[in-house]
Amino acid sequence: MKKIKEFMTALKKAAGLTGTKWVVWEHIQVGKSHCETCLKLNKCWFIEEKKPKLPQHFLCHCTTKPISYTDVVNFATSNSDSSKFDPYLFNRGMAYSHNKQKLFESWGYTIDDADWLQKTIEEQGVEKYINGDYDLGLLNKYGQRINIRVEIPRKDKEGTVSFLTGWMVCPNGRIQLNTPYGGK
Repeated sequence: MKKIKEFMTALKKAAGLTGTKWVVWEHIQVGKSHCETCLKLNKCWFIEEKKPKLPQHFLCHCTTKPISYTDVVNFATSNSDSSKFDPYLFNRGMAYSHNKQKLFESWGYTIDDADWLQKTIEEQGVEKYINGDYDLGLLNKYGQRINIRVEIPRKDKEGTVSFLTGWMVCPNGRIQLNTPYGGK
């Protein structure tokens, strides 16, 4: 057990997280009414310094409780729907009004790279979430959005490209991809 603790401490130190505290949001029911926003935050995990504000509203009884970094490392996950890449990102049939396909094509990517992009963005998303490398986005009745910067190699020439991806924080350490490209 001592070796595991030493390993986790070394891992935290290497990631720059020695002073970082993770918390789990707890919606506390008092009375008959519920706030949709607070209900969406229930059981979601955040770094203490990067959590939604408390209280959320007048008469909010929500709180946060500590969660171990070990649990975050062991249980945090990311996922995305393949439709976020094909047809959405690569816009087959021009069903969407965005120009994201042209942007990715300018970096050398095609529809044939959709599966690789999905896997890479999911891997970087969960890794950066665990490291606390995210920024809070919009919070509303649908939940808390976060932005995570990812980096991929260019396929058309030397170098890399960095851009924001948009995620939704879900209960129990899961993040769900909302958009694979949210801006530079």
